Amino acid sequence: MGQANELFVSLLPLIVLFAVFYFFLIRPQRVQAKRHKEMLAALKKGDKVVSSGGLICEIIKVEGIFFSVRLSDESNAKLSKDFVAYKLDDGTQAQ
Repeated sequence: MGQANELFVSLLPLIVLFAVFYFFLIRPQRVQAKRHKEMLAALKKGDKVVSSGGLICEIIKVEGIFFSVRLSDESNAKLSKDFVAYKLDDGTQAQ
């Protein structure tokens, strides 16, 4: 019985360390990834997004894994959904 107790006491710091890593690193990243995935699924024509490269684009068509976007008045391009950083809200001002 004493040996099992010693084993538990020696593993307790590892268990606490794993719990700290889970609640401060792993879980918040999962929550953020879930919110980003939901945001991507909710994007529609007319929404303005910022790409990972910093380009501000307006979505003109939602395709499979791409968005057809308008970069300026006359230029259109395709943007992979993986490279959408965030959506510009109506209250967000692009400087």
